[in-house]
Amino acid sequence: MRIITEETIAELLSRALASPRKRTNLNLHAELSDPTNRFLNVGIAGTYVRPHRHRIGKWELLSVVQGSVDVITFSADGAVKNRVSLSAGGANLVVEISGGDWHSIVFRAPGAAVLEIKPGPYEPLLDKEFATWALPEDDPAAPSFVARLEVAAIGERV
Repeated sequence: MRIITEETIAELLSRALASPRKRTNLNLHAELSDPTNRFLNVGIAGTYVRPHRHRIGKWELLSVVQGSVDVITFSADGAVKNRVSLSAGGANLVVEISGGDWHSIVFRAPGAAVLEIKPGPYEPLLDKEFATWALPEDDPAAPSFVARLEVAAIGERV
């Protein structure tokens, strides 16, 4: 049995804060080859999750354990299709993103822990395709792109 405690989340938030990317994860599955990948994705507000999509059939299930996030889906040209706020104890508890859907996550202040479940195995080269209209993580303008993601309304191109 594996138990995730508030102390576990606090330690992960501390590691995320110290990370250049302002996020970290904790795999709950034993091997990357497991048929179901389960992990905590922990991020500090302002971290950049570059919009991406997974292959058809590679859905993602998200639930917030602590804090709050916005899950955003996009059209192929970068217009916001949907925006859902998830928070621990909030009205929206779980989001499932279909394979092929462009999406991103905005971590709200001060930070959040998200339980992610998706089909394995994890194959780094095939896991995701990044949107060409979204800046790479290391682009100097990425923080301003994150600021746009934080407030982008449905129908708005980012």
